[in-house]
This record gives sequence, structure tokens and C-alpha cells, in this order.
Amino acid sequence: MIALLTRDMRLAVRAGGGFGLGLAFFLIVVVLVPFGVGPQSALLSRIAPGMLWLGALLACLLSLDRIFALDHEDGSLDLLATSPLPMEGIVVVKAFAHWLTTGLPLVLIAPVLGVLLNLPGPGFGWLVLSLGLGTPALSVIGTFGAALTVGLKRGGLLLSLLVLPLYVPTLIFGAEVARRGAEGLAVATPLALLAGITCGTIALLPFASAAVLKVNLR
Repeated sequence: MIALLTRDMRLAVRAGGGFGLGLAFFLIVVVLVPFGVGPQSALLSRIAPGMLWLGALLACLLSLDRIFALDHEDGSLDLLATSPLPMEGIVVVKAFAHWLTTGLPLVLIAPVLGVLLNLPGPGFGWLVLSLGLGTPALSVIGTFGAALTVGLKRGGLLLSLLVLPLYVPTLIFGAEVARRGAEGLAVATPLALLAGITCGTIALLPFASAAVLKVNLR
């Protein structure tokens, strides 16, 4: 499993779907926001948590179609399906590799981009915490969507349409944690719901993704 994780991380970086692409898109979104809503500091401070979360969510979408597509094209996915590793374990490794190459860099760069949007000081820690807790759910949900569309030509748009509605609860509670933290309000309820979503997706979706992959590979 460690060898598979290392291989997937190398493929993600070499294919252009890793660190650089997601971070560049995240930066572009944050830089364009002041041009769209105006340079008012008070307005930017108010919308900063939601915009940072939305930018991170959209950046995660960019590399979802590569999770299984490369393996399917070169036949590696068929070999993995017949390996001693359970398909659920392969799905978990794929999702973890996506989070390491896409989600984790977004979590680390978010405070720097928060400065550009005039994010209030108390909100930086809560922003990092909410992204660190919520981005694993984005990767697991995205892996499920990638499993549904594996083998489809030009399935990137369909994948986005399938995954975006499933991302909405994570976006709502993640942005709410960051917003309440920035305003000094209680964050216990949205934080618990965000943690519940992440734990639920990690516990259930790998089995659903494995089942879908087995059907698509028949």
C-alpha cells in the first residue's frame, strides 16, 4: 500500500494535477475576488472565509478525473483489481494520495491567501482547522465520483456535476466554522457537523467506490 501511495503521488505531480495546478487556481480565485466585489476592506473581511473555502473546493475538482483515469488507460487498474489488496484499500490509498497532493497544500497556503482577503486575525486558525478537517471529505467524495465516471471519455464535466452537489454540506459547515471563528462566535456545532461528515464519508464511501469500480471493470 505504501508503494501504491508513493506511485500515485509521483503520477499526480508528473501529470500536472498535483501541487502547482491546484495552488495556482486557488491563487487566481483569491486574487480575482477583489476585482469582482470591490476593494472595500470590510466587505472582503466578511466574505473571506466563504471565498477561501469555495476556492479550495474548486481547486480540488481540477485533479479528480485523474484519480483512476491514468490507471484505467494503461491497464494498471485491472491489475490492481486482481491484486491481493482489497479494492476498498486501494480506494482509500487513492483518496489519501489525492489529499496529500491537492488538499494538504491548499490547507497550508490558505492562511497566506487569507491575508489578501483581509481575513480577521482570529479566523486564521479556524480556517486552517476547518480546511484540515474538511478537505479529506472532499478527496473521498471526489474519489467516489471518479469511480463512477472511470472509463468515460471526457468525463471531467460529468464528474464535476456529480460531485459538486455532494460537496455542498462540507462547504456550508466548513465555511461556517471559519466565519464564526473569525467573528469570535461559538464554533462547536458546525465543527462537530463537519467532523461528522468527514468521518461518515471516510467510513462509507470507500465501500461504495469499490463496488462501483468492480461493476465498471466487468
